[in-house]
Amino acid sequence: MNLFSSIGDFFFFFIRSLFVPWHLKTTRDRIVYQIYNIGIGSLPIIVVIAVFTGLVSTVQTSYQIIGTVPRYILGSTLARMVMIELGPILTALMVSGRCASSMAAEIGTMRITEQIDALETMAINPYRFLNLPRIIGTFVSLPLLTVIAEFVAIACGAAYAHYFLEIPFDVFNYGITHYFFARDFFAGLVKSVFFAFVIAASGCYFGFTVQGGAKEVGKAATLAVVTASILILVLDFLIALVIFG
Repeated sequence: MNLFSSIGDFFFFFIRSLFVPWHLKTTRDRIVYQIYNIGIGSLPIIVVIAVFTGLVSTVQTSYQIIGTVPRYILGSTLARMVMIELGPILTALMVSGRCASSMAAEIGTMRITEQIDALETMAINPYRFLNLPRIIGTFVSLPLLTVIAEFVAIACGAAYAHYFLEIPFDVFNYGITHYFFARDFFAGLVKSVFFAFVIAASGCYFGFTVQGGAKEVGKAATLAVVTASILILVLDFLIALVIFG
């Protein structure tokens, strides 16, 4: 019963934060700041992760298929692997680790220092002021970061295949374009949209519901990352069932 109650509270919190009345003019600056903080702030680590994702995937895929199938298959296999699964999942998990924890810590600190109570006293809706910009910022940033990660991973895979496996760029590119399906690309984007909502909702929810002191803020940050990561994997499975099942 407690589990279902917690799930219901989490879902209601997300709905209340997302559909709270707001005006773009008064919320725009905070949304832009969150897009910058989440998107630009996460870009360096996303690029690093994408580089090695592309390299490792190329090495392991080539080990399994080179000599048994035409070499252009390496391009198609890597591209589809990155677009469908590795790009969205790894990007979401990295953003979750970086941003969900910081959201929970920031909002949790505001809760225990009674700053959220002060906002309510001044007739400022904390759901609109604190949660909505973070949800929209993550919603905008994560799909863009996912696309960048996919491009970097595939480009690094192509470079490794060219310089170390002696597979020309045109052969590698032929594999990508010949077996490209728009569904694969858009499936990754759909996943990233749902992942974005999960990351932002987890960070805001556990920060908003903190009670106690600094120790509880730390626990909230940990719970936000763990919950977001689990929900990302669950959603990944459910979306895969719907799109590819």
